[in-house]
Amino acid sequence: MNSEDISITNKLLSTVKKIVVVGHKNPDGDAVGSSLGLCNFLKQKGHHVQVVMPNDFPDFLKWIPEASSIINYEQNFEETKTAIQKAEIIFTLDFNALNRTGGLATELEQAAADFILIDHHQQPDDYALVTYSDVAMCSTSEMVFHFMEKLEGIKLLNKEIATQLYVGIMTDTGSFRFQTTTATTHRVIADLMEAGAENASIHENVYDTNSPDRLKLLGIALNNMVMFPEFRTAYITISQNELNDNNFKKGDTEGFVNYALSLSGVVFAIIFIENKKEDIVKISLRSKGDFSVNEFSRNHYNGGGHTNAAGGRSLKKLPETIEEFISILPYYKKELNES
Repeated sequence: MNSEDISITNKLLSTVKKIVVVGHKNPDGDAVGSSLGLCNFLKQKGHHVQVVMPNDFPDFLKWIPEASSIINYEQNFEETKTAIQKAEIIFTLDFNALNRTGGLATELEQAAADFILIDHHQQPDDYALVTYSDVAMCSTSEMVFHFMEKLEGIKLLNKEIATQLYVGIMTDTGSFRFQTTTATTHRVIADLMEAGAENASIHENVYDTNSPDRLKLLGIALNNMVMFPEFRTAYITISQNELNDNNFKKGDTEGFVNYALSLSGVVFAIIFIENKKEDIVKISLRSKGDFSVNEFSRNHYNGGGHTNAAGGRSLKKLPETIEEFISILPYYKKELNES
């Protein structure tokens, strides 16, 4: 965030504003944590702020302070539309293109507000008055912390903001084990803990709330796992029937793809999850080293993300999607074996 962006932002926030903070569709810990943390910060500066999400988020995130105040666009269409129409500033967090908000994109495209983008994904679209983009950052939540610093607002850091941002950083770094976790990340975490974030309690609330159905679904996912040693690749499939048979709830498959990536010798892991309601196959991709799942997803699955973590979707049926994936792999053999 350069000096000009800081100046523009300070000018925009110099008087009381009506502000909406928006996260991406299928919100994860970073989207929810960063949005709530920014909302809390802006409220303390005297602004009127509302967080909006395109759809619901997992139960294991609903304990986060002020999570109950989030408006769900799918469930509260008119309330969301009114908030966006009245907004003078709209912050978009943890996504790089408005189409990442699903049906909410239409409302955002028609908004009269000034946009401020805060995000760490590659190749952001050019729609915001201020774009704070840094692909080297581990999470948007860490970026919100630095945003507060740049606006000389760290003095407003409290236990609630610290907890919200800690959740976002912890979940987007895989509990601080991904290579995007830096020394600066740990210094930020130290500041958040000093401000009141209770690390053990946060970890327990997010990760230690498994239901019997989720663990059974994990067992099915692992049983469905297929490995291609010659391509250093493993994939997992979960059908709609398997989801239904195990009382699937949003967030239940979170982290499943990492089990495939944990296999010895594997540098590329992918999970295919059938979604008959949307008539798509949802895809999550993970990698180690230099193999870019961002590029792979952009090339084949209408998605994107980071070098080592990305998402996408297929409009084909699950068996056809798998068949196509297997046919693509040989073209990446050299790259995968050199990663």
